[in-house]
Amino acid sequence: MAGTVFFSVSMSLDGFIAPESPEALMGKQWMELQAWAFRLRYFRDSLKLGGRGEEGRDNDIVRATFERTGANVMGKRMFDAGERSWPDEPPFHSPVFVVTHETREPWERLGGTTFHFVNDGIEAAIERARAAAGEQDVRVSGGGETIVQCLNAGLIDEFTIALAPVLFGKGVRLFEGVDDSRVALKQVSSESSTPHATHLTYTVQGRRAPI
Repeated sequence: MAGTVFFSVSMSLDGFIAPESPEALMGKQWMELQAWAFRLRYFRDSLKLGGRGEEGRDNDIVRATFERTGANVMGKRMFDAGERSWPDEPPFHSPVFVVTHETREPWERLGGTTFHFVNDGIEAAIERARAAAGEQDVRVSGGGETIVQCLNAGLIDEFTIALAPVLFGKGVRLFEGVDDSRVALKQVSSESSTPHATHLTYTVQGRRAPI
């Protein structure tokens, strides 16, 4: 049975998930957004950052997100930024399907991550990721434009936002360009076990036409 297609991202209180410039990834603004995750044991172990790290509910949520994921999908902008900053063992540990116009052979990295480059659109990338994931789930890792393309195409089943207590003022908005006439949400849960992030989970439903 095919698994769920989902995304899970950190978002500032004013709706941004990344700085405007890809070169600013891993900068001060982005690190403040992701501070809740960098303190966690599972996250630090995955990136081999050293130190014990914190356990607890936030750590459990991050572990569950990675363990449910059998394949990832991402856009070219996110890949280009990550190619410059990810370690030799990227934090995916699964096949990653990159939506791009660039023709490129698969790029195999340490730790079970291989990047595959898909030239025929987001639907094809999701289909290939589903096949690779088997009964596990497919995570749309980002960036914002790719997530919105999937939402508007009806490809997302659910998502979780880690709402961080920071403000960006400008940057990449998560829901920029979403087609509200096609997307309706149902909240599943809201968890805030620490001061560092509030985890909001929704299922995605097609919006019914008015009667």
